[in-house]
Amino acid sequence: MDLELSQISIAFLLATLAGISTAIGALIAFFSRQDNFTFLSIGLGFSAGVMIYISFMEILPSSFVDFTKVYGEFIGSSLAILFFFVGSLLAALVDRLIPEDLHIKQKDDYNELKICPLVSGVKRPNLALKRTGLLTAIAISIHNLPEGFATFVSSLDNISFGVAIAIAVAIHNIPEGMAVSLPIYHATGEKRKAFKYAALSGLTEPIGALIGFFLILPFIGELTLAFTFAIIAGIMVYISFDELLPAARVYGEAHHCLYGLFAGMAVMAFSLILLNVA
Repeated sequence: MDLELSQISIAFLLATLAGISTAIGALIAFFSRQDNFTFLSIGLGFSAGVMIYISFMEILPSSFVDFTKVYGEFIGSSLAILFFFVGSLLAALVDRLIPEDLHIKQKDDYNELKICPLVSGVKRPNLALKRTGLLTAIAISIHNLPEGFATFVSSLDNISFGVAIAIAVAIHNIPEGMAVSLPIYHATGEKRKAFKYAALSGLTEPIGALIGFFLILPFIGELTLAFTFAIIAGIMVYISFDELLPAARVYGEAHHCLYGLFAGMAVMAFSLILLNVA
């Protein structure tokens, strides 16, 4: 596949913009009520809906098409399914690198995100809460590497396809930015510090794009894109079910999570229609 410098540049730009969206989430967090995480719950569910929909409706089908062109219907479909689960396994291995206490999946963890109480009229910094925010930033940075990789590689194959992936990742990163900034802000009361760590956690997106540049670009072609897309779909679905939906359920009621989930699917469905028409 012959690639122009402009197409490679746009792919890097899309991955970078997707990462920057964590800073948007940090800003939104500062305007949310300190004791109300309904918006965050809906946002996380929305992100999961976007990721799941685009994985099963766009990314994985693209892998099926490319594999069947080379190996035929049966073997091609089998390979697409195989690499989908390879992607899920890779995401699980990355997940194992993150300490268990960073995964907010228990109802009791909700209380840890509440604003620190005043002690003698002065807000006392909550060091444990601050640590949670910082470690969450590290966890999100690790998760952002394969997302930047996915955005970059998808854009090399088709700019419109890459834009759709970048939108999905960007929407997903907004509540992630909130998840980083909320604990730090609530623990210290310092908006600047909370914003800085949330923004930095998104910078690993372009790093993931660089990894894609050095690993995939020399061998780019239909077959390379076939197994790459299948792996990307597996990674995104794993993140949605293992991280986003459990966290959305913790931060709000079950219906909030579902409202966000289906809203995310609907928005991405219509977005893809508009992109295909354009």
